[in-house]
Amino acid sequence: MAGSRAKTLLLLHILLLFYSLADVASKYAAGFELLSVGFVVCYGIVLAILAGYALGWQQVIKRMPLTTAYANRGITVVWGIFWGAVFFSEAVTPFKLVGAAMIIAGIALFSHADAQEDGEGA
Repeated sequence: MAGSRAKTLLLLHILLLFYSLADVASKYAAGFELLSVGFVVCYGIVLAILAGYALGWQQVIKRMPLTTAYANRGITVVWGIFWGAVFFSEAVTPFKLVGAAMIIAGIALFSHADAQEDGEGA
């Protein structure tokens, strides 16, 4: 059972990584004139990502409690910091790192407590 839970959690985080790319595409779209080809292509990518995410999200919540899945969505902020640095040369400040660490700690604490409640944790 614990292996199945870990696999579902891993798939959730891959899905959330994919979801976070919608923000990258929408930020690129902001650099184009409204309804230009570049704008429409970027927003088409956003819509495709969101459609894929919606399908994946439904599969995830079939396999884990909604509260657990939703608590893990905070990781998209961490991905946003990463994508901002990689694609847009945004600074990764100490405050952003502290915030990211707090988010990761919160997710880990919630997941650990949830696993203990289910009788799977140590």
